Amino acid sequence: MMPENPIHRYKKLWLAMGYALVAIVIYLSVTSHPPDSGLEIPFYDKIGHTLAYFILMGWFAQLYHLKRQRTMYALGFVAMGVAMEYVQSFDPARMAEFADMVANTLGVVIALLITRMTAFRLVLKKVESYI
Repeated sequence: MMPENPIHRYKKLWLAMGYALVAIVIYLSVTSHPPDSGLEIPFYDKIGHTLAYFILMGWFAQLYHLKRQRTMYALGFVAMGVAMEYVQSFDPARMAEFADMVANTLGVVIALLITRMTAFRLVLKKVESYI
């Protein structure tokens, strides 16, 4: 059973930071010239997609512990990942890839599992205890 939502002293700050992360992911998804790391790692792009959506879901899973809330955020992030790929198809400099949609969804699922089964869901509470 999932515990109730923790009470955060800095919830407005955490939400602002979370929505800033969402804005960054949207910007990086729709810009014609996303930054290039220059790394020659196989599947680097897919790792980046997975990591970005893992961070988004992991962040909001820190704030919302109720199953219904997490499910809504998870579905929202999956929909966002699909929508961002669709939007990319309108930019001649970019292309939509089904594999990117899968990588985005994988990041959301991994974050859901980790925050459900480990103490990772309490990281922001721990940070607040040090502030």
